[in-house]
Amino acid sequence: MPVDIIEIKAKCINADKVREILKEKLADFKGVDHQIDTYFKSPVGRLKLREGNIENTLIHYNRPNQAGPKNSQVTYQKLGPNTNLKEVLSAAMGVLAIVDKKREIYFVENVKFHIDEVQQLGAFVEIEAIDEQGTLGIDKLQAQCEYFMELFELATKDLIKVSYSDLILEL
Repeated sequence: MPVDIIEIKAKCINADKVREILKEKLADFKGVDHQIDTYFKSPVGRLKLREGNIENTLIHYNRPNQAGPKNSQVTYQKLGPNTNLKEVLSAAMGVLAIVDKKREIYFVENVKFHIDEVQQLGAFVEIEAIDEQGTLGIDKLQAQCEYFMELFELATKDLIKVSYSDLILEL
């Protein structure tokens, strides 16, 4: 079943400030994950296999390319480590792009935060207001995302419209 997420991605100008704000908000730090995201050629939306030491997930999502908060429709399946799913999907669909990143993962209630260092691209921060149970509604998710954008003092010019895969493909 698809999950609603309102999210933003932005260049991270001051990761220490973001970490300090998250600490003040008593964020639950899940750890640092080295993630390899393999994006496959999908006829609809984006399909990626995330392989990490914390998160291992097959994720399909539809999301508009826009700089501000955007609504994503996400369907995912959590996986165990070391599956052969990458080989199966690569053979069936073809690989579009590979994104290699170091990701710090934090939560404040239903809002997930990433501080990412992406190979070839640099530093980014992501905010994902997530409605796992379908009970919060888009307006609340939007307000949560905007609240943290303001708190982190993210400049409009630093917001990213597209996925990391799109940025990698532009290189």
